[in-house]
Amino acid sequence: MEKLYTEGKVRAIGVSNFEPDQLLDLIAYNKVVPAVNQIKTNLYCQRTAERGWMDKSRVAHMAYAPLGQGNRSEMFKEPAVLALAEKYGKTPAQIQLRFLTQKGIAVIPRSTQPAHIRENFALFDFALTAEEMARLSALDKKEPLIGKPETPELVEFSLTW
Repeated sequence: MEKLYTEGKVRAIGVSNFEPDQLLDLIAYNKVVPAVNQIKTNLYCQRTAERGWMDKSRVAHMAYAPLGQGNRSEMFKEPAVLALAEKYGKTPAQIQLRFLTQKGIAVIPRSTQPAHIRENFALFDFALTAEEMARLSALDKKEPLIGKPETPELVEFSLTW
């Protein structure tokens, strides 16, 4: 990849699911620092510690599954999310996506429905206050809800989405 990058055949190199130790190791033993690390990030799994290491290494944070995949309905029913959705005239999805983008995290929500795709882009006509951001930050459970090696059933279930 580095050869392709130096030859100008690719504009950037990115990684996915790199934990801080892996990211630091990659940077230490290669010439090109990855432009982005794509990791599962959402309201319940905000990845604050990982983000600190990415910032320190100047690697952008990109969230996949920003709307939670299997735990979507649970996050969409959070009282803080519902209150903000009502206040701003937005959907719970828009509140959650705005929260992440306002933290400087690139989001890539999955959708095949044109209406949802348009909705996912309509995030920039409002801003959450510092107090609202803190309220949503407090919902962090600090662990991914799929992909944990101790729960292979969840990993297997996630393959059906």
